[in-house]
Amino acid sequence: MQDSIIAKIILYPFSLLYMLGISIRNFLYDANVIKSTQFTIPIINVGNLAVGGAGKTPHVEYLIRLLRPYLEVGVLSRGYKRKTKGFRFVIPNESAELSGDEPKQYAMKFRDTVVAVSESRNTGIPQMLKSYPNIETIILDDAYQHRSVTPYLNILLTAYQKVYTRDLLLPAGRLREYASASERADRIIVTKCPPEMSSTDRARMIKLLDPEDHQTVYFTYYKYYQPYYMYNGGMRLELTPDKEVILMSAIANTEYLESYLSERCTVLDTIKYEDHHFFTERDIETIIRIYQEEENKNIILITTEKDATRLHVHNEVLIKKRIPIFILPIEVAFHFDEKETFDQDIKDFLLEFKS
Repeated sequence: MQDSIIAKIILYPFSLLYMLGISIRNFLYDANVIKSTQFTIPIINVGNLAVGGAGKTPHVEYLIRLLRPYLEVGVLSRGYKRKTKGFRFVIPNESAELSGDEPKQYAMKFRDTVVAVSESRNTGIPQMLKSYPNIETIILDDAYQHRSVTPYLNILLTAYQKVYTRDLLLPAGRLREYASASERADRIIVTKCPPEMSSTDRARMIKLLDPEDHQTVYFTYYKYYQPYYMYNGGMRLELTPDKEVILMSAIANTEYLESYLSERCTVLDTIKYEDHHFFTERDIETIIRIYQEEENKNIILITTEKDATRLHVHNEVLIKKRIPIFILPIEVAFHFDEKETFDQDIKDFLLEFKS
């Protein structure tokens, strides 16, 4: 509905009211009327201005991989849509319903990294440090609007096709804050860029974002790897034009993923659910029925790593019904040979930290 011009016109007055509330809140923080907590270790925030779909999860994973050889890293998330409340450490093999899908994914992939969830970041951080005093830096997942904590490094993400300077505030648009809130960011990353990107396009995007003098803009895209069998991670699959697949996902935006798959194999169908959807028994029955109705039994189902964290609780019935589900892993890659530049930039930033 937000993409409709008529809907935007109707909803715009409500966006003005929303802007008033956000403006008052940010003014109180900027004027130090509402206090923001600073910590004695560097806090790194990875967030965005819009709701969903900017690619925070793979970028948090990139930072974990970058920093864990040098520092004891912790990750703190609110655990969106989890069915628990308060602070808790994430156990890799527990249900995603207890911690949220993204925290569970971090805990499963980086088992030597402390991952926790808490609605309150400024109380969650001390609890992490109390239990694990060796933690040297904490990455906050999606806390750009949570100004109760002052991050040492604020990384703002914006999707290539939906940059914040071309969007409106909720509910007329997708922004949780007005575009000028980007001024708080230290680094800006334009995510989900096309795999091929020209320097002209780069210059156009930078002009569109109009970054502050203290901000550096980077451009990333997704690098996909061979899908692996959900019930046996050692079993890999090569995607070829004659391979027929059904894409099954519950993520904010599947356009980038669908484009990648359609270039490498035949996508027969797409089963979509809302972002972070917890699969019910009825959902699983529907997925099984769709697969069984296909005449070609060589068809496979492909899903994302985040979706797989929510599918795991149904593994027994999926295995029993012989539903071949493969997980498509992704990693962040940098355009314009700026990976080493970004890596060193982050390291240098942390080296300058003084408690």
